[in-house]
Amino acid sequence: MAKRLLVAYGLWALGGPLGLHHIYLGRDSHALLWMLTLGGFGGGWLWDFWHLPGWVAAANGAGAPGDRGGTVPALSPLRLAGQVTVGMYFGLVAALGLHWVPAVLAQPLAVGLGVQLVSSVGDQTAEAPSVLAAAFLASLLFQGRVLAVLPASLAASIAAQRHRRYKPRGMPRPRLAARLYHLALACLAFATPLACRGLCGAAGVLGTLLALPRAAAELLLLPLRTGRLLAEILGFVGSSPTRERGTGFEPSQRQRRAYEVLGLAPGASVEDVHRSYRELVKVWHPDHNRHRAEEAEKRFIELQEAYEELGGPRR
Repeated sequence: MAKRLLVAYGLWALGGPLGLHHIYLGRDSHALLWMLTLGGFGGGWLWDFWHLPGWVAAANGAGAPGDRGGTVPALSPLRLAGQVTVGMYFGLVAALGLHWVPAVLAQPLAVGLGVQLVSSVGDQTAEAPSVLAAAFLASLLFQGRVLAVLPASLAASIAAQRHRRYKPRGMPRPRLAARLYHLALACLAFATPLACRGLCGAAGVLGTLLALPRAAAELLLLPLRTGRLLAEILGFVGSSPTRERGTGFEPSQRQRRAYEVLGLAPGASVEDVHRSYRELVKVWHPDHNRHRAEEAEKRFIELQEAYEELGGPRR
């Protein structure tokens, strides 16, 4: 089906940053690049306005060159700059979204894929193994640090320019549904790590926001609590049982063990200590447990020590 220039301009105006006009013209590599960079960071989308007539003519087969044989495309400084920029961009995205993957693996792979994507725009391409090998070698020299994205991108771009070639002609083009499916998978693979990192950051921010009301209430109540504490210290008001048992009295480790032996909660009253001690002494007195004398004697000694720990200092 012949492509119409008016339709191409309409798609460029409505969804140019997402590469809709490139999908219409069958330029899937260019469309994917625009999807992942939002129209070449905006500038590439505006630049497309002047090239749409030539791309529509090429899509309709007008002025298409014949068999190029073994000819090599001319060196393009614009394509080289795009390869370096997109390679660095992909490397930084990998460092941000794939922080759980070793940097010596994630960053050069992302840089190489970014450079290879720019190399595949239009009727040109490059040898992907050579591009990836150059990115990995440059990244190893810098031990996978974040600053390695620049030399890795430069090395991969130089390798792509050295191994540039034209795409073979006459290859059957997949159907539109298959093309859209492949583009969606590529966008999903690019966006998923960033989305996970964003969700983790949003969860931390949400936890902080939920804690803000409680912190604000504590801050507002601080003068009241300070005033009451001063009043208790000066003897104007009595201390509350809750404060005496909770914040005012913090049992030691031995006292906690003593409360456990007597079957009481930490901070129990003196009366509770006396009552529990009398009841348990009757149960574990050695004279009443001759059939298990050793266990009864051990428990009886523990009760005596617990009672002295809790009942002695507080009587």
